[in-house]
Amino acid sequence: MDLIMTIKGNVKFPITLDVGAWIFDDRRIDLDTYFSEDKKQDRLTEDGTTVSKHWDRTIKEGAAPQKTRKRYEKAKMLTSTFAIKLEPFLKNAEPAPEATTLVFETNTEDVSIPLEEGYNILVQFSNKGKALKEDGPVHILFPDGSNLDQPIKNVKAFRVE
Repeated sequence: MDLIMTIKGNVKFPITLDVGAWIFDDRRIDLDTYFSEDKKQDRLTEDGTTVSKHWDRTIKEGAAPQKTRKRYEKAKMLTSTFAIKLEPFLKNAEPAPEATTLVFETNTEDVSIPLEEGYNILVQFSNKGKALKEDGPVHILFPDGSNLDQPIKNVKAFRVE
């Protein structure tokens, strides 16, 4: 299984993506908690309150030692299910002004959605700390979680039309 994917088609800059490196990306999203009700509310009020809460906790409890934090992050990477938003990669590819469709190329078929919806797509790249080897390298999830139980699987590339 190849962990290299592309964003191609009607874009100014075709982009090559290394899915295996996303586990180290700070923009990764923990899917184990992302669709829970508490997390949905947090995302709605995320403007400055998250930073404020972290600051207050640091002042009251003190900063966590770096070693403990690293150990926690390593354990989390080995056991959690992660995704990343497609938005920054799609923006960097700079779709042409006349582009209207994002196509997910899979082993069996092509799945199309409006390009504007593509910016909000979540790209799942791991399940319980393991790469999606059998039906990956990635799964496509809608931002509302409506296809969480039946994601678009076996996605090999993204094509802008």
